[in-house]
Amino acid sequence: MFKAKYEKASDGKSESLLDVDQIDINGLKINGLRNDDDLTLDIDNKIMFSWSNINVSTKPESKKRFCGLLPAKAEDRGVKHILKDVSGIVKPGELLAILGSSGAGKSTLLNTLLFRNVSDLKVSGMRSANNTLVTPSHLTALSAYVQQSDLFIGTLTVREHLNFQAMVRMDRNFSTEDRKKKVDDTIAALGLGKSADTLIGVTGRIQGISGGEKKRLAFASEVLTNPSLFFCDEPTSGLDSSMAKSVVEVMKGLANQGRTVVCTIHQPSSQIYAMFDRILLLSEGRTVYMGNTKDANNFFTNIGHPCPINYNPADHYVQVLSIEAGREEECVKTINHISEQFKNTTNGKDLMNLIDENKANEIEFKPKNGTSQYKSSFCRQLWALLGRSWLSMTKEPMVTRIRLFQTLTAALIFGLLYFDQNLDQKGIMNINGVIFICITNMSFSNMFMVVNIFCQEIPIFLRDHFNGMYSTHAYFFSKQIVELPLVFFIPLLFISILYFMVGLNSSIERFACCVLILELIVQCAVSFGYLISCISSTPQIAMALAGPVLMPLMLFGGFFINDGSIPEWINWMKYLSWFKYGNEALMINQWEGVTDFVCPANESIDNPNVEPCITKGEQVLHIFGFEKENFWMNVICMSVLIVVFKTLAFLALLSKTYRGKK
Repeated sequence: MFKAKYEKASDGKSESLLDVDQIDINGLKINGLRNDDDLTLDIDNKIMFSWSNINVSTKPESKKRFCGLLPAKAEDRGVKHILKDVSGIVKPGELLAILGSSGAGKSTLLNTLLFRNVSDLKVSGMRSANNTLVTPSHLTALSAYVQQSDLFIGTLTVREHLNFQAMVRMDRNFSTEDRKKKVDDTIAALGLGKSADTLIGVTGRIQGISGGEKKRLAFASEVLTNPSLFFCDEPTSGLDSSMAKSVVEVMKGLANQGRTVVCTIHQPSSQIYAMFDRILLLSEGRTVYMGNTKDANNFFTNIGHPCPINYNPADHYVQVLSIEAGREEECVKTINHISEQFKNTTNGKDLMNLIDENKANEIEFKPKNGTSQYKSSFCRQLWALLGRSWLSMTKEPMVTRIRLFQTLTAALIFGLLYFDQNLDQKGIMNINGVIFICITNMSFSNMFMVVNIFCQEIPIFLRDHFNGMYSTHAYFFSKQIVELPLVFFIPLLFISILYFMVGLNSSIERFACCVLILELIVQCAVSFGYLISCISSTPQIAMALAGPVLMPLMLFGGFFINDGSIPEWINWMKYLSWFKYGNEALMINQWEGVTDFVCPANESIDNPNVEPCITKGEQVLHIFGFEKENFWMNVICMSVLIVVFKTLAFLALLSKTYRGKK
């Protein structure tokens, strides 16, 4: 467990909290790193991280000629080199900052070191920890990653978020009391005490904590795992100078604990720059300088680019290494010249010798806790995810209320429109219409609700998954369990109101069968919504794809076209339509065995201008091409579709996790 001493500047009171080395966050002074028995980070876990000859380039474009029928010509396929033979090393206790102008390759280098977001790139080079190769899962087990964008469940409070993190990320030998205490210690140490019970918030919808507090919350989430390696991508983006300074002080304090900290940063102030132990300057994908911050000024002075007095060194270096409009070729030549000069300096040669000494051997790195990147069991992951989802729903019940309001409103409107239908010839048509409306309304509303909500959660899932918090299985199963009560209650509420208002088959057994069928229809729609969400890269694509895909399935429902008149070349698609199975099952449930139809006296077979009366329910089924023997087969087919859609959705979600690790 972390311990520290902090004291408020106002009253001088102190209390044991967290061990760091003299940082000051919002007036909260934290001093004194001690080798305490409760401190879980020991010298054996310290990591020297190095990388050598990292080359990253884009893959050839797959453009095709003649409407996509022929492959592109070789000369049309452009390849862009993003990183060129980048090497570096960072030791325990050091804070390394990767600097450079926009487009220099900072984020690409960080993603490459972490095996993240490189599936569309061609990557070569070696990444090692303590002279041994690292793999994506092993690196996840021993490192922490703070992303540039803050991804949180905004309806949780700071404490609830950290409690969830502690449940799934801390080692299994920690008791519940230890986890809670570590959360409390971390909250106090990172200056989150005042906002501990405040909602994190959702931009534009729920007011919550500030941007600086969100960034410190991101650090707090990672500190809980006591990692040896820290990677931070633009941790000061969007923060004012005071907040940015406090965030870098947190990173400096982590480095002073003996951790290895690497960050990319954009336009650091002179105060922030002075806190860096080492810097890596990138330009045009090349290493221009890597070494101590103090030696950087000497290097640039020797090559004829001294930093002016009272000028921010970071701004000066980035300006020297930037590409100016109208002078592109000249600037590139200057950058290449500076890069070559650094390689020939004593610092440059010493750096390459040190990297060569620490190159990985053939043995892969294996952390002490085994090869699994997850620190908690499947059951604990599932329980934590269920608890987080429950808290999220109870803290913002508006989404649930909207779904219930939509269901109640639609049921009342349809019920009033089709109120108390008689079993005459017009009533038959109206009842057939309301049955199909039930299927359509339940399918569209539930599917689009899933697509809209689930797509927004996928980025959070991917971030958490790559941080080694929980598996795809645990997350997917938890989503199904949490939504099951609401997904079950919505069709039950809808049909309970509509069924008796319209006057459908009054048998209790038929009502129960109707509820069963509608529940299966909703499950099919929800499962299909998960599938659309998982195969789409963005919520916008998912919403745009859902409608066109759903429309053909609806047309095969048997209401707009007779089942027996569908052309053979496209007839196979009806077997994928739960509209078809649901409509046939509901129609059989409604009309089978019904004989008490009302037939006006003036309707006679002798009158050629009048259609003959329908006197038996089986005649209605015959008109639509339905067979009453298919009832239970339709139920089975819908059940199979549910399983197939959910399985495909899970595999699609699983494929996203593999793409991110290539």
